[in-house]
Amino acid sequence: MKIQIDKKISFNNKSRPLLIAEISANHCGSKKSFLSHIISAKKNGADLVKIQTYEAKDMIIKENFVIDNGTWKKNNLLKLYQKAQTPFDWHFDAFKLAKKIKIPLFSTPFNIRALNFLKKFRTKLYKLASFEITDVNLIREIAKTKKPIIISTGMANMKEIKRALKIVKSYHNKIILLHCISGYPTPKDEINLNQINFLKKNLNLNFIGISDHTNDIEAASLASTMGISAIEKHFIIKKNRNSPDNSFSITPKQLKELKKNIINFNSMMGKNKLVRPNSEKSSKIFRRSVYAIKDVKKGEVFSKSNIACFRPKLGIGAEYYLKIIGKRAKKNIKAKAPILKFSF
Repeated sequence: MKIQIDKKISFNNKSRPLLIAEISANHCGSKKSFLSHIISAKKNGADLVKIQTYEAKDMIIKENFVIDNGTWKKNNLLKLYQKAQTPFDWHFDAFKLAKKIKIPLFSTPFNIRALNFLKKFRTKLYKLASFEITDVNLIREIAKTKKPIIISTGMANMKEIKRALKIVKSYHNKIILLHCISGYPTPKDEINLNQINFLKKNLNLNFIGISDHTNDIEAASLASTMGISAIEKHFIIKKNRNSPDNSFSITPKQLKELKKNIINFNSMMGKNKLVRPNSEKSSKIFRRSVYAIKDVKKGEVFSKSNIACFRPKLGIGAEYYLKIIGKRAKKNIKAKAPILKFSF
């Protein structure tokens, strides 16, 4: 099973998870920085780049609403969105650049207007943010495009997750579901990676991944060993930037290291069956063989007094020891010589 995005990129449950770099608000209002993030993400190992498509006026109706707690405590929500938004006119250069450097670019539409705007770019897939998992109208409209959809599950209970999946499945089954904790940043003791296995067990889905909001790459690296299809991390070029998402975003160096971990860890996990690798072949000489511990004459009975098991394995293996006890030697055997198959 796989969900093909382009000629080279596909979500495939038989290969390593794809690494998604989320730029979000880390451009800090600079178009130049925004485009530089796309280039850096590609350079440092991202398989796909994700952006966010909204304008502040479409996000909030109460203009004076102030956030009570959390990472953005005391911020006016409208002003926060105005700072974090990716202007619609930037998208044209972003998709053009992504095509030029050959990396899939996609986005999270936060409302129908944003979705209709994104359709202009013929994006290969869409993302549904955790906060919109209850917006059944938006989910339905995204599903109608019949493009693959990535769904984050932060804050959602099973009823809400299943409802979203049911809507999408009424149009198609190209779904990648992401385990997500919407804590910014997420404390490591709350990341609950075992929830990935819970989702696998309880949902009839081929593709599960993680959207990780911890402040480093440890959780994502570990999750890459759990048979997932995608890893999403917020990405920032420089940690000293005054970005609303700074505290849970990783740097180019961390992105590169995470990609290396994903590749190496996936290789280490191997296959879900007993396989003896090539590197072991030269070690078999160190197994035990049955040896004569004193001269054994032809016709003499093999017993514990004249044979024992030692390294290296030059004759019959130690597994034959009990089978040849009581049998007679067919030839003379000198002390310290290995017992061969035709010797009894």
